[in-house]
Amino acid sequence: MVRPRKIKLINLKPEAVYFKPRGVPLSNLSEVELTLDELEAMRLSHIEKLSQLSSAKKMQIHQSTFHRTLARALGKVTDALVNGKSIRISGGDYKIAVNRIKGYGNCKCPSCGKIQSHKRGTPCAEINCSKCGINMIREF
Repeated sequence: MVRPRKIKLINLKPEAVYFKPRGVPLSNLSEVELTLDELEAMRLSHIEKLSQLSSAKKMQIHQSTFHRTLARALGKVTDALVNGKSIRISGGDYKIAVNRIKGYGNCKCPSCGKIQSHKRGTPCAEINCSKCGINMIREF
């Protein structure tokens, strides 16, 4: 019996989901599918500059699963770049983190780092930190 795939927690929903080489008609291109969880692995590793262990914790998966996901993603992107293929971002085994939905998440004090739940309808910038009195900022 095959083990079910692990659902990965992601914190992004990209607006651009298709990339292709310039000047090449779409009908002449092969396509590589990059999943949303693979894109999230690349984002955490290369944009956020997190370690594999920290990234894996954010995605709520084991470090070795994160490593395999990242390796698969980098292989697909490399294939597309080297061989002139288009990249379509879709699918995957993921769920979107609740704090990415408008109205949820946390407010964080930029001074002392205190975190409290975001209250829907009240901007974090209008809430003062109960510890040091500084205006809070939104944390994602």
